[in-house]
Amino acid sequence: MPSLRLEHAARGDCGDDVLAGVRELRPIADELGISMTQPALAWVLREPNLASAIVGASRPEQVADNAAASGIELHEETLERIDEVLTGVVAYEGAAS
Repeated sequence: MPSLRLEHAARGDCGDDVLAGVRELRPIADELGISMTQPALAWVLREPNLASAIVGASRPEQVADNAAASGIELHEETLERIDEVLTGVVAYEGAAS
């Protein structure tokens, strides 16, 4: 089963490239009218071989926001934009779809 991980997060180091990638997700989320968390989770959850995504939340509204991502289907164009933004930031282990 493939897994996704942030290269820098795995090393305990959130580098400038990770932060830059996250910042570039903002316009995509804004265009879709959703939170920053939702396109990221929807992007991960689109992987058919993925059983679950592990996320954290410290407030009830974050739990609701995270859960709402499971119902979001991103168009191919949006997925390509996210892939482009996260190139070099996200590493795939195993086969990605």
